[in-house]
Amino acid sequence: MDIPFPPDAIALDRLGSRLAAQRLALNLTQADVAEQAGVSKRTVERLESGGTATQLSTFLRVCRVLGLQGRLDQLVPEPASSPVAQLRQQRHTRKRASGQSDSAEPATRKTTGWDWAP
Repeated sequence: MDIPFPPDAIALDRLGSRLAAQRLALNLTQADVAEQAGVSKRTVERLESGGTATQLSTFLRVCRVLGLQGRLDQLVPEPASSPVAQLRQQRHTRKRASGQSDSAEPATRKTTGWDWAP
């Protein structure tokens, strides 16, 4: 039987390892990240070890310091609109075609009135 998602402990461990790898790639110490994120060094250690879940705001601060905040859309993408919702949106913004615009006069129209000459 396939498990669609890893258990929480495995997912936290993987996430922590990736945070640590990014920190090392940026040549930052845990203390540097903690200071720039406004959290304790122990909090950064916990995030990287995957041992304890922390507050989401703390996670976001650390991601910001590591330059990962732009990738959060990949983690939690914005939901796509359903086809029904798209149709409703089009209905509200739809404009009907009205034919010729008022400013364009036909070239064959006379401006002087009727001419009944035989």
